[in-house]
Amino acid sequence: MIMMTSQSIIQGIVLLLYLIAMIMVGFIFYKKNSTHSDYILGGRGMNVWVTSLSAQASDMSGWLLMGLPGTAYLLGAGATEAAWTAIGLAIGTYLNWLIVAKPLRKYTQIAGNSITIPDFLQNRFRSKSNVLRVFSALFILIFFTVYTSSMFAAGAKLFDYIFNMGYLPALILSVVVVTVYTFLGGFKAVCWTDLFQGLLMFAAIIVVALFMYNGLNGTSFEWSQLGGFSLSPSKEFGVMGIVSAIAWGIGYFGQPHILTRFMAIRSSKEIKPARRIAMVWVVISLALAVIIGMLANPFLKQLLASGQLGDGILDANGMLADSEKVFMVLVQHMFPTLIAGVLLAAVLAAIMSTADSQLLVSSSSFSSDIYNTLFNKNASEKTLLNVSRITIVVIAAIACLLAIDPNSSVFEIVAHAWAGFGAAFGPIILCSLFWKRCNEYGALAGVVSGGAVALLWAYIPPIIWGENIPGIFTIYEIIPGFIVSLALIFIVSLLTKAPSEEVVKEFESVKKAEV
Repeated sequence: MIMMTSQSIIQGIVLLLYLIAMIMVGFIFYKKNSTHSDYILGGRGMNVWVTSLSAQASDMSGWLLMGLPGTAYLLGAGATEAAWTAIGLAIGTYLNWLIVAKPLRKYTQIAGNSITIPDFLQNRFRSKSNVLRVFSALFILIFFTVYTSSMFAAGAKLFDYIFNMGYLPALILSVVVVTVYTFLGGFKAVCWTDLFQGLLMFAAIIVVALFMYNGLNGTSFEWSQLGGFSLSPSKEFGVMGIVSAIAWGIGYFGQPHILTRFMAIRSSKEIKPARRIAMVWVVISLALAVIIGMLANPFLKQLLASGQLGDGILDANGMLADSEKVFMVLVQHMFPTLIAGVLLAAVLAAIMSTADSQLLVSSSSFSSDIYNTLFNKNASEKTLLNVSRITIVVIAAIACLLAIDPNSSVFEIVAHAWAGFGAAFGPIILCSLFWKRCNEYGALAGVVSGGAVALLWAYIPPIIWGENIPGIFTIYEIIPGFIVSLALIFIVSLLTKAPSEEVVKEFESVKKAEV
């Protein structure tokens, strides 16, 4: 039974109005998706602001307002891991926009007007076989289903926290909300809602950080209490840990939900201004997320001492039982009810902005790269559109089942899925854009080996050694996966037949093209 307080009712109304607004956007774009390409890539008509903020909002997800602050809160002054992860992500974001965005936008249009990453890889190498395309699509389906489950889990934690409705009903509500407007509106709806959601997330994280800073000044808290914080390697978080944290950055080269934003911008000339907007958003958001997490412990204790924080919220050690709820707890006890509702909507925005993109990319991979390729090559636009929508519902249902454990960690699930994508697709995206000798055999070897190594590295060592995993196997799985993938792309490409003159000529033409 749901016990509704006046506070939760007001905040529930705010969230409900927000959800209605998002679903209305889906209805607005429902009739505008006349073709499968419109539904999947928006006709390559996204402007600078929509592209930049939708890319970053879909990138950061509920992880920005839950996973990252939660990790920093848990570690306190020793939040070296969270800080280095944020640094790695900022560097990776910049390099992705700088190196990959423009050539990918041009190449995907020139190479058969490709609308998905598997479609691009097949067209790039003029592959007559569907093996590369199908394997790429399968990896997208696997990793995105897992990734989406983490967003549904984050949404469930939010709804459960506000309405005290229990994890399972909250999970179902989270799944239904995200699935409905993604099902209706497609890529355009997702991008335009992500623009608004990105602005809301940005405003919320700045407001919360400023209020915490102001609230701690003039109290017994001294900034020197965080003097233990350092970016230098420590006993608990050594060089291996720093390398693993920075390695999050190389994952950007292989994230389909971000790469499709580059593919959808209306002109490659608009990549540069979009990059500037994206970097301002990313640097400020990541820095403040870590700071909020680090300051949360003294701030919550101050609220407890002043009677603003109720008994039983903190455990015997003075900590939250679920560290990933720290942003929500802060918001609810720092601000008047109505403002807190708006700020909590930012958490929902962070979750929805990623989950909708993941569902859409997954459905496009199935409809275009598996169904249309293997089962119905002559499928009409309407059929493909319907298959995409049905796939969204199926993937959402599977992701819901994967997220059914209330103790699942958003940070850990995102880390595994991020590594899988980065290792499977990062090396081949770079090689396909910058190495003309790369061929389809090398591409296939890279995709399969990168994804497989990332999966095995993450799950096999704990099975063999339990908690006593040897040092080398504690390194983030994206690193060995990326290295193995890159090595096999080069080795297999050089040992097999060189690309045709037609493929090389198209590769050279991309450099001069302006599209």
